[in-house]
This record gives sequence, C-alpha cells and structure tokens, in this order.
Amino acid sequence: MLPSPTARRIAIVVKGFPRLSETFIAQEILALQDRGLDLEIWSLRHPTERVVHPMHKKIKARVTYLPEYLYEELLRVLKGAFWCLGQKGFGVTIKAFWRDLKRDVTANRLRRLGQAFVMAWELPADVRHLHVHYLHTPASVVRYAALLTGRTWTFSAHAKDIWTTPDWEKREKMQEALWGVTCTAHGVENLQALSSPDRVSLVYHGLDLSRFPAQPESRPARDGTNPMDPVRIVSVGRAVAKKGYRDLIQALAALPGDLHWRFAHIGGGELLSSLKQQAQQAGIADKVAFLGPRAQPDIIALLREADLFVLPSKQAASGDQDGLPNVIMEAASQGLAIVATNFAGIPEFIRDGVEGQLVSPGDWEALSNALNLLAREPERREIFGDAACRRLRQDFSMEGGIDRLEKRFRALVGNLKEPEPV
Repeated sequence: MLPSPTARRIAIVVKGFPRLSETFIAQEILALQDRGLDLEIWSLRHPTERVVHPMHKKIKARVTYLPEYLYEELLRVLKGAFWCLGQKGFGVTIKAFWRDLKRDVTANRLRRLGQAFVMAWELPADVRHLHVHYLHTPASVVRYAALLTGRTWTFSAHAKDIWTTPDWEKREKMQEALWGVTCTAHGVENLQALSSPDRVSLVYHGLDLSRFPAQPESRPARDGTNPMDPVRIVSVGRAVAKKGYRDLIQALAALPGDLHWRFAHIGGGELLSSLKQQAQQAGIADKVAFLGPRAQPDIIALLREADLFVLPSKQAASGDQDGLPNVIMEAASQGLAIVATNFAGIPEFIRDGVEGQLVSPGDWEALSNALNLLAREPERREIFGDAACRRLRQDFSMEGGIDRLEKRFRALVGNLKEPEPV
C-alpha cells in the first residue's frame, strides 16, 4: 500500500523475531515503544527458539512475518509481485535488483526481491518510514520495498553485516538511506570511509539497567585452592567461530593442575557439538557445562553466581566479527571481572587493566594465563568488576542512545526538520 500524507508509524525490520541473541534490538524496540512511538515489526524469519526473554513479552508492536522461503507462500508472493507491477517504482527497483544480481549471483538475491514485493504490497498506508536492523540481507529487502512504494528508510548496522557485506553494496545502500547508525566507533570508521561522514553516526546500544538487579554486595573470595569450592568461570554467546570458543577450551585445558575451576556456557550455535567433543578430548569435560540457550533471568542468575566472565572474540574466516557484545555489558552490570580480547568494539568499553583484562584475539596461551592469574586473585577481580560496573552506569547506559534515536524518529514521523547528525 502507498503511504498516506498523514502517516505517522514506523516499521522496524529485522532478520528474525524474537531472537535470544539479539537482546540489543528487543531492548531498543521496547524503549522506543515506552517513549510513545508507534511501531510495528516485520521479520524475514520465523522464530526458532523455544524460550524468549521477558522483554519480548512486553513488546506490543504487531509482528508480520515475510515468506521465509518464497515457494512456501507462493500465492502471497505472486499477489505482491502483481501489485508491484503497477507501481511507479517498479522499473527502478528491477534495475537496482539486476545490478545487484549481476555482482552476486545467488538465490538469496531473488528471495530478497520476493520478500520486498510482499512487504511493499502489505505495508499499511499509515506506515511512512522503514527502519532496518542490519545492512546486509534485511537492508536489501527494505531498499527494494522503499523504491517500490516511495517510502523513506534508515538503518542500524551492527557487526556481521558491516564486515561481510561487499563495499559496493554498503556504499549504494547508504547513498539511498536517509541516515544510519552503528554501535561501535570501529564500525563507524568503516562505514564513513564509504560515504559522507554525516551519513553514519555512532550510537552505542548501551544497557537498560532497569532490567538488571544491582551488582551483588560481595562475592566469595574463591582463589582456586579449594576443590570443594572451585572458581566459577562463565561465558554467554552463540557457539560460532567469531566468539573464539575453540580458543577458550584450549585455554581452559592448559590451566595448571593445582587450580580448581568450573566453566559454564550459555548459548546455542552450530559449533556446540564440536566444542563438547573438544572438551572431552582435552580431558576437561567433567569441569565444563554447556547449558544451551537460556532466557535473561537464567543468564543474570549465572552471572551473579560466577567469579569471572570470559569472551575471546575474534574474526572468523568468513570475515564475520563482533561489535561490542551486549553480554560483556551484562556481565559488568553484575560487577563481574571480565577477560576478553582486544578486538572490534570491546576495548571501547573494557580498557585493559582498568575494567578488565584484554588479550590478543586467537592467543589461547595469553588467554589461559589471564584466566589463571585472575582466578587466583579475588581482590583484583573485585577491583575490575567494580570499575566495569561504574563505567557501564556512567557512559554506557541505554538512555543516551535512545534519546538520539527518538529525536530522529520523531522528526521523521512528525514532519519536522531533520535534526543535526547525532
């Protein structure tokens, strides 16, 4: 449907909804909803996880699922395509699609166009603006839908979409979008090099601290000497290459025999089975627990009971990498000492030797050494944890980023002058 001149709602477009690993998106949608913005959600995929976070249940926006595979909803796709044939933007959309396809001959390109046909046809008339999370596949769907209907669009880039999307594609999408934001200075640098500097701005996700209890007043002074009360090491993240969990298992296996420890991991992911096998082969399976995907309350409980949080992020062979993982800020909210890698957006929050310990990505020996030393020093863990919690509350709360986004979105739906870049 074509936008009406009085339209005031915004469609938020995501890869999948709800997703346990994308708390930063759910947090943002919920915060904008609480600020009074009228939103609806369009998802390229159906949910695949059996549990959801409590914040997902608070989101009131209507969710529309596009055909994940075009052949499964062929009539819906054909109706959308037939409607789009009569739109003024059809010709320019097909030209843009053809240019994209010639440079990337994949079936996924056709799926993006089919989803855009459906979205353009089914969008309510009072939705005048589209905002998409991720600059790769979801932004292609939104770009085509915007060209078809004359709507405006903006984007939030995150991590994988920045580092695995070809420069030509990022450049062309940013030229057509009104503006974009991304969540690390590392990402901003990459995107601004491909466009004018005022096209992309830095907006940290931050953390909605109202969803988290205050950090524990104290933690047991575990130092790894008591086999009946071992040091508790935890990590939260998908079992995928960019999280560096193979390095972590190798680092844990190299810890000295006189150090008593246990490790727990929360998260699903394609490498979970191989990580369990690696732990078994390394002889540490009895000290390692893979707990699978869990909802936010379970994650918080694990963080509060732990002594040390670890996330050894690195660049995957595909080029995929993290931005600033929310789980690091979640660990900081509970005053937990953090060991991570000096990589991507992580050092923008954790400064080595101040809020935690950073090692080089892929260096499992340095990672093992850092874990060994911190496991034996509860006093230093407390100093790091307190410092990380203070930095989170002072500089990385959610409110500042939401203030900027709300201002920009209200300018779009309220027919106001576009604000200065954030």
